[in-house]
Amino acid sequence: MKKKPALSFWQIWNMSFGFLGIQFGFALQNANVSRIFETLGAKVDDIPILWIAAPVTGLIVQPIIGHMSDKTWGRFGRRRPYFLVGAILASLALLFMPNSPALWIAAGLLWMMDASINISMEPFRAFVGDMLPGKQSTTGFAMQSFFIGTGAVIASALPWVLTNWFDVSNVALAGEKIPQSVKLSFYLGGAVFLLAVLWTVFSTKEYSPEELNEFEAEKKQSSDVPETPVATSKSLLPSFVRRGLIWLVVGILGSLLIQQMGWEKELYILSVGLGAFGFILLVSAWYTRQGLVNNGFVEVITDLMNMPKTMKQLAIVQFFSWFALFAMWIYSTSAVTSHIYGTTDATSALYNEGANWVGVLFATYNGFAALVAFLLPVLARFTSRKMTHAIALVCGGIGLASFYIVKDPHLLVVSMLGVGIAWASILSMPYAILTGSLPAQKMGTYMGIFNFFIVIPQILAASILGFFTKILFEGHAIYALILGGASLLIAALSVMFVDDVDQK
Repeated sequence: MKKKPALSFWQIWNMSFGFLGIQFGFALQNANVSRIFETLGAKVDDIPILWIAAPVTGLIVQPIIGHMSDKTWGRFGRRRPYFLVGAILASLALLFMPNSPALWIAAGLLWMMDASINISMEPFRAFVGDMLPGKQSTTGFAMQSFFIGTGAVIASALPWVLTNWFDVSNVALAGEKIPQSVKLSFYLGGAVFLLAVLWTVFSTKEYSPEELNEFEAEKKQSSDVPETPVATSKSLLPSFVRRGLIWLVVGILGSLLIQQMGWEKELYILSVGLGAFGFILLVSAWYTRQGLVNNGFVEVITDLMNMPKTMKQLAIVQFFSWFALFAMWIYSTSAVTSHIYGTTDATSALYNEGANWVGVLFATYNGFAALVAFLLPVLARFTSRKMTHAIALVCGGIGLASFYIVKDPHLLVVSMLGVGIAWASILSMPYAILTGSLPAQKMGTYMGIFNFFIVIPQILAASILGFFTKILFEGHAIYALILGGASLLIAALSVMFVDDVDQK
């Protein structure tokens, strides 16, 4: 048996470099897709339902890719084939998105783009768990945060930079709908995405399955944490049936209530989602009863039911953190252009000026996240990873809620510094805490399942934020950002109850 060796700074740099490209595409999507939707005719309260493609895709794709990558080994290794395939598909989607002739096509391309980004992103999280010993995991995820911030700061600001530095048109040309600044940004993003991922694919060598098994055996032998008994799919059969029936009934009754009350159709996303989860559990029960347990579907559901304690605790933190982020990504453009710039006309020069400034603000929080990424491990050594994450989330909550009182758009840069601290920590600390509690042979699967607690709050946000904005907030998107700030504060409180196995 042998210990997993520590890697050098440049080895960690190379294995993380692909995240520069992944976040380049992700940031272009976050900062500009709502703008594209509104330009193509979407109303502000319709935007969340159009964004539903992103979280639903992640919910489906990430556990599948994680499970497949756990069982893959070939010429390009275990995780790297998925990096490459996802990068090629995402680059193509980035080329087509700004040329969408209609709203429904743009929504479909968002689905394709997010699926492709997820194919690349999920194995990168497991990659750190595969390659680094526990003591370096915080540094590894901090390095990912650095590249995420660096890629996002450039990508988010691209339309503004192209307009102000290179005199690229920021309004659509005659006969077109999307400004040239946005189009060119997406073209450059596609190229950067592919090249950055290729760097990691060809500069990093993965450990073989045999080596990983030796590392895992040594980890178990040296650990003083008792193993939690793992339930089999057969022993979970009654739970599959019971929980499946409960969630199926809740979903059906919820859908009937929405129909009866005449509520917003977006709420069906929530009720149908709950019913679908119940149906999935019942299908798992049927497969198990038939003895068909050696397949990816049943294995993923069984692993979901066997989540480690630390993962369950982090799920609550992730839920409130990502609900806030999704509210920010959806509504920042509408909130800033209406609350601060005073316009809702998506075709006006003033609106496009405000929309470009949102891109700069997104670049600000991502850039600051890149700068503080390596300070977080230092703070964690003097306090703890939990305390570091809690402090960062509080900074983000205050920053996001402050949008309501700020009147000068330039002062929003200060607000975004708080968001940047939270973003850097969200991208690193939960994963660093999580990896110590996961078995190596299921690292990809559990990283994919952990993504559930990122995309479920996004689905919830897409379901209810449109309803809240139209009915409760009377069309004022700024209140969605205040709600997001409160959600980050709840996440900060929740993280203090997490059991960090590696720091015992």
